[in-house]
Amino acid sequence: MKSLNGFDNNLDRSFFSRPTAVVARDLLGQWLVHGDLRARISETEAYLPMGDAAAHAAAGLTKRTKVIFGPPGHAYVYLNYGIHYMLNIVAEPVGTPGCVLIRAAEPWSGPGRLTKAMGINLSHYGADLTQGPLTILRGDAVPDSRVAKTPRIGIRKASEMYLRFLIA
Repeated sequence: MKSLNGFDNNLDRSFFSRPTAVVARDLLGQWLVHGDLRARISETEAYLPMGDAAAHAAAGLTKRTKVIFGPPGHAYVYLNYGIHYMLNIVAEPVGTPGCVLIRAAEPWSGPGRLTKAMGINLSHYGADLTQGPLTILRGDAVPDSRVAKTPRIGIRKASEMYLRFLIA
C-alpha cells in the first residue's frame, strides 16, 4: 500500500515486536488506514503482558485472547459492553501477550467512534496490520515534549498505571 506521500511505508513486524509501552508511545503520530480512510493516531493505552490485572491476557490463553499471544502487528478487536468495537494492536514477541488499545485518532475521537467511523469490527480480529486494507503507516514522530503520559481511564483494575499516552 502506498502512503499519503506516495511511498511504501507500512510499519513492519519489528516495530510491534518491542515492549508494549514503547509501542504504545511510538504509535502516536502514525496513520491508521482502512481502505480509503486515514486517521492519525493521537491516543493509545498499553496493556502489559505481566503484572497487569486490566489486560485481557491476564486470564491466560483463551479463544478470545489467542491473537494476543501470536505474532505482533495483528489486530485484537472485541466488542466492549455490547456497544463499541475496540481496536488493539498486538505487541511483544510471539508468546508474550502485550497489546495497545487505540484510544483516539484524528479527525475522529474514539475508541468506539473511531472504529465505527472507519468500519472496523469483529471481522478484523487477527488482521495483519503490516499489510492489507487495515494497516498502520509510518507518520511523523511526535517529540517527547508533546507526549503526555497519564493513568489509564475507563477501567477498574490497574487504573493507576501510567500507560495512557496522548499527544498533548
